[in-house]
Amino acid sequence: MTEPFIVRRETQIAAPRATVFAYLTDPEKILSWMGSDATTEPHPGGLYLLKGIGPRGGVARGAFREVVPVHRLAYTFGWEGGQEVPPGSSLIEIDLIERDGGTLLRMTHSGLPTEEQAAAHATGWAHYLGRLTAAAAGGDPGPDNGVSNKA
Repeated sequence: MTEPFIVRRETQIAAPRATVFAYLTDPEKILSWMGSDATTEPHPGGLYLLKGIGPRGGVARGAFREVVPVHRLAYTFGWEGGQEVPPGSSLIEIDLIERDGGTLLRMTHSGLPTEEQAAAHATGWAHYLGRLTAAAAGGDPGPDNGVSNKA
């Protein structure tokens, strides 16, 4: 049985791992597919900070736990002012696997407190991983209007 409060996603990206890694760690590249402001210090203990888009414009904050260039990232994650998912309360793990002339990105977001939060974050990840897949492959994902959690 799978734990319900974990989000798992995979996406195949038509780009080398080094390119995908840069789109996950370089603030300028991150902003091409997600957020309105980003600060990253990609080393263990370094800051992960991202200001969102849209009416909520929430600020996500965490700290890098593991940084293995072009292979793996792990960082804590949560929302400033968030009661249910405060900064650092969940964990995002991303593995980059060379596959089919590109990169398979395998992501796990664990430590989410409720089914509702897992569902909301799953919606967000589906939206943003699609945008990352386009941007890292050299495409233009278009303007980001944020994620609507309304059905």
